[in-house]
Amino acid sequence: MLPDKASGTLTFLFTDLEGSTRLWERFPQAMKRALERHDSILRTAVTAAGGQVVKTTGDGLMAVFGSAAEAVRACLAAQRGLVEEPWPETGVLRVRMGLHSGEAQPRGEDYFGPAVIRGARIMAVGHGGQVLLSGASAALVADQLPEGASLMDLGAHRLK
Repeated sequence: MLPDKASGTLTFLFTDLEGSTRLWERFPQAMKRALERHDSILRTAVTAAGGQVVKTTGDGLMAVFGSAAEAVRACLAAQRGLVEEPWPETGVLRVRMGLHSGEAQPRGEDYFGPAVIRGARIMAVGHGGQVLLSGASAALVADQLPEGASLMDLGAHRLK
């Protein structure tokens, strides 16, 4: 369950489909169906883990969670779902995901502030199939990872 929008630490997830322009150019008809399935897999994973999709971003989405552990569970479920889905025409859709935890200012159904921006920038440095966590998110989930999951320190990275 999400905490009151006005207060507390939230975890923000941003996703982006790697190589989508190339896929759209190569498979225009198939990509319509593939993107619908992509959206369904991501939305299902987010809601099943207790998160809420805030908005879509073309070929990705922004979601918010009341805990970093819920966000990680959603990411792992989504990545598994994408890999397990048959993609006969396009091949497997590879999605980069970024998580950051912090406070943000709600505005209507959206959120704003440095924590939101950082989540988007963390996602932007990833590669398809990766789930990148900020140090803040990693610290919150270190003792709550699902069985079989682990964190790998990729070092410090300068973000835009």
